[in-house]
Amino acid sequence: MPGAREDSAPAREAAAPAYGLVATDLDGALLRSDGTVSGRTAAALAAAAAAGAVHVVVTGRPAPLARPVLDAVGHTGLAVCGQGAQVYDAGAHRLLTSVTLDRRLAPAALAELEAEVGPLAVAAHQDGPDGVVLAGPGYGMRVAGLPTTRLDGRDGLWDAPLGRLCVQHPRMDDDALAEAARSVVGGLVGVATAGEGVVELLPLGLTRATGLSIAARRLGRTAAGTIAFGGTPADVPVLRWAARGVAVAGAHPELRAAADEVTASHDEDGVALVLERLFPAG
Repeated sequence: MPGAREDSAPAREAAAPAYGLVATDLDGALLRSDGTVSGRTAAALAAAAAAGAVHVVVTGRPAPLARPVLDAVGHTGLAVCGQGAQVYDAGAHRLLTSVTLDRRLAPAALAELEAEVGPLAVAAHQDGPDGVVLAGPGYGMRVAGLPTTRLDGRDGLWDAPLGRLCVQHPRMDDDALAEAARSVVGGLVGVATAGEGVVELLPLGLTRATGLSIAARRLGRTAAGTIAFGGTPADVPVLRWAARGVAVAGAHPELRAAADEVTASHDEDGVALVLERLFPAG
């Protein structure tokens, strides 16, 4: 009958989620200050997964240092580790891709930087799934419990493939040291800040967004379908790469300026607040 409702017509398939990829920084965004993921955030991620979205962790931690945290919070998907240098399968405990810092270039860049700013304390993160942190004289570890080998000098820093160098200055703050590094050796290495007391020298051109784009391709996802959450300046390229970038409250001003919105802090379920709006449970 004209105008009659056709109840026999097949039901439409559920609409695809607006964001098929959810990318979250680990420290300062996904994790609370006590190193756990809240029940509310876990439930919000589960609702996103039920809607068809995939969760990828993006962290400055290299895979060996990310692994125990990812295991503890039950993340079994992909993780972008080492500031984008590594794509890690957390469920299989296997590195899928890895980029290293040239071991001849690293000491040369360090020497040029020290010629400008004075002596630095240095640590190196070895590459690989079992790579260790090598800390030179005077380097202060900012994260408790990291497996670290102390060295009396710098010669041993270059003995194995490296993911990155971390540098500290006795007087300059992180922003000033990072700015100086970009000015002096930015044509040789990448520079990132990833938390208090951590300025990093990386393979040139490498960012967390580099690794995330690789992970996204492996998952069949795109930047246009990605929402990303960050808490440190190293997340700026990620928020700019994603279709929507979200900074947590209290994040560095540079990150907040790059974000499309600012949510609550990591201790106030900032990630969950946004995901609940996008992927309502039930």
